[in-house]
Amino acid sequence: MKRFIVDEKVFEMLPDYCLGIVVAEGIDNSEAKKTITTMLDENAAAFGQEYAEQNVRELPHIKAYRKSFKILGMNPNRHMCSIEALTKRVQKSGLLPHINPIVDLGNALSVKYQLSMGAHDIEQMEEDGLAVRFSTSADTFLPMGETEPEVMSEGEPIYVSGHTVKTRRWLWRQSEDGKITEKTSCVFFPIDGFASDLAAVTQARDELAEVLRTVFGCRVKTGMIDRENLTIDLSPDAI
Repeated sequence: MKRFIVDEKVFEMLPDYCLGIVVAEGIDNSEAKKTITTMLDENAAAFGQEYAEQNVRELPHIKAYRKSFKILGMNPNRHMCSIEALTKRVQKSGLLPHINPIVDLGNALSVKYQLSMGAHDIEQMEEDGLAVRFSTSADTFLPMGETEPEVMSEGEPIYVSGHTVKTRRWLWRQSEDGKITEKTSCVFFPIDGFASDLAAVTQARDELAEVLRTVFGCRVKTGMIDRENLTIDLSPDAI
């Protein structure tokens, strides 16, 4: 049974960590969806206009990620959280590229809510599913565009399936084998946040679920992970 779990040791360092969860099954990601293309363009333009003069690292949600990176022993200037990098890119041009409907949807809502939102192909996970935990020397990471994996050192916060690292440094860089493609049909979306951001995390989760239902017509379930609820079933039968 595939499941998602956050190691208790992560919560020992980040006790207010929480994740909004969306699991979707039966997605057709092979053709552009006008609704999502428009959403991405409008949300990017709105962010670029509203925050044109803003130092994005001072935005409340992004400040919380930066603080957590430091707690986890990472330099947020050297290894920038994905949402900080995304908002800086939008700030410069007011645009984001169209990649495929699922990636575009995640980027559209990430920019709108200023939250880090991942997307993982459930069919590309190992049988035990996906975890957020600290790395071991048995783990490997394949960088985007590369063919040779990197062996991990111990103690880095990662998204990992078995010993295959999907995202390094928690929310920093996705792997080559973690990409969402036009063939992806079952997706796990984690929205990483904190108790102080719970309302925004919940709103982002619920909007994501509604768009998936209405635009893709797929089966969807939602949930929440926190220190009291460490795991959720990712199998299609659980949707």
